Parts: sequence; C-alpha cells; structure tokens
Amino acid sequence: MKQEQFVARHQQEWLALEQWLARAPTRRRRRRQAPAAAAPSNVPVLEDAAFPQHYRRLCQQLALARERGYSPQLVARLQQLMQQGHTALYRTPPFSWRTALAFLLAGFPRLVRSQAGSMWTALAMFAVPLIASFVLVQLKPELIHLLMDNARITEMERMYDPAAERLGRDSGTDWMMFGYYIMNNISIGLRTFALGLLAGVGTIAVMLFNGVGIGAVAGHLQHIGHGGPFWQFVVGHGSFELTAIVIAGGAGLQLGMRVLAPGRQRRIDALVDGGRIGARLCLGVAAMLLAAAFIEAFWSSIASVPAWIKFSVAGVLWTLVLGWLALGGRGGTHAD
Repeated sequence: MKQEQFVARHQQEWLALEQWLARAPTRRRRRRQAPAAAAPSNVPVLEDAAFPQHYRRLCQQLALARERGYSPQLVARLQQLMQQGHTALYRTPPFSWRTALAFLLAGFPRLVRSQAGSMWTALAMFAVPLIASFVLVQLKPELIHLLMDNARITEMERMYDPAAERLGRDSGTDWMMFGYYIMNNISIGLRTFALGLLAGVGTIAVMLFNGVGIGAVAGHLQHIGHGGPFWQFVVGHGSFELTAIVIAGGAGLQLGMRVLAPGRQRRIDALVDGGRIGARLCLGVAAMLLAAAFIEAFWSSIASVPAWIKFSVAGVLWTLVLGWLALGGRGGTHAD
C-alpha cells in the first residue's frame, strides 16, 4: 500500500485521537507544547471508552509505517501520537480523598468479609495461643522465663508498674513514640502479609509467635498484680491494632493458599490475584495501625485517667471497629 493510500485510510482516526488528547483534562503534554490546531468539523468524536481500542490500532499502524519505510515525518507523527496516548492511557490517576474515604468506609470492610475463611483462620491462630499462654503462665508462672529473659521481664514490670506516671513506656515524648509505633506496627503487619508467600507458613509462624508472646506477657503481669495498668494501656488501641494484625494474617493466608492450591489458574496468575487482594487489604491495615499508633501514643499511656473511663472509651472503640468491619459497605452497588 502506498503512503498516500495509508494516510487517506487512517487520517480520520489520527485526527480523532489528536482531538481526544487535546480535550483530555488530565493529559500532561500541553505543558511544553503549543495547543493543537482545531480538528475539522467532520472528524468523528472519540468516546473515552473507545480510546484503548483506538490506541492499540495506532500502535499497529505505527509498526506498519516503520516496516514499509514510510516517510520520517509520518513515522514521527505517529510516534508522537503513540507516546501521548500511552501517557494518557497508563498515567497514575490523581489521588482523591473521596475515593480513599469510600474505600476505607465501605470497600475495605467488604474486602475483609470476602476473605472470611482466611480471616477466621488467622483469628484462631492468634487468639488460641494467646489465651492458652495467658492461662498457662497463670498456672505456672515460671514459664515466662522460657519466653523472655530477665532484663525484658524487668522492663515490662517497670512499664506497667501501678505507680508509673506513663504506661507502656520508660521514656520518650508522645510524638516520638507515635512515630515509633507507626514504624513498628506497620512493619509487623506488612511482614505478616508478605510471609504468606512461603506457602502461608511464615504468616502462621508470625501469628502464633505474637499470640503466645502477648498472652504470656499479659499472664505474667496479671499474676504479679500489674494487670490493671496493662489492661488500661492495651484495651483502647488494641481495637485497631490487634484487629489489623489479624486482617494482615488473613491476607497472608489467602496468599499462601494460592501458592498451595491455585485451582484452575496458573500459579503465577493466582499469586497476582492474591497479591492484589492482599495489597488492598494492607492499605486498610496500615490505616488501622496509624489510628492505633495515635491512640497508643496520646491516650493509652496516660496513667492518671480513671480505669472506668479507659474501659468505657475502649468499649466504644471496639464497638466502632467491629461494627465497621461487619456492616461497612453492606448494600453497596459499586465495585471495589
């Protein structure tokens, strides 16, 4: 096919693409380019939904122009149009607070419920060893020394001493501890999810380890009479923190199951799907751990607040968190 025939056949498509790019509100190319000339009135208007298909056709036409040795001017025009289309098609969408809020309030709890099997399994793997180690340390207090060295035990006893001015810490300002809690808690959550790649074994180990550790510490402090300060400290932010860790565990377990039993999918495709689900779950987990860090740094550590206020606030927080996860997004019609 001669170049003149090729141009005549596809000219209207190219003009339609140029017109679409010229009116696209988010394209970036006009920062450094002069405005494009107005397209003829007979140029068909390209709908947004049809752009990907027309972009693929443009790529094929560019390949043909190069293969057939058409003029450098034509190839350069199509190359520039292809680059502009690529930018418009694959650009990162602008951040939207409304979209983020909608995901947290509705999309995230729906996603958690969609993975109910993994979530309940993760809860069992965390709660059962926690309760068991708490009871065992109550019955046999010496067991705490199998899990923690003497220096760590002494530190924990000092942090939750009923006479302490601040609970859960030896030193540090509220803002410094806020930053520490963010880094520490989010790293645990992400690690819990990522270790699901080890066929779920890594996630299971993290859940069991954390359950045993928390239960043993709680049991020891309860046994020596420091249980009151400990429960006053953890009961508030625990609504966000402990629930987030369980959700991260569920995200890791569903990823591990895709390694072990990909079903009819190829294993790599199953992992990609599981990774997408897990990544979105981790966004919500990170938001929950951020809230937990704020409460832990600025509220949980205050020793002067009466216990009944601490437990009342904790009751409200637990009700909000569990209600949000159970009811958030129900009745929604849009896809997450």
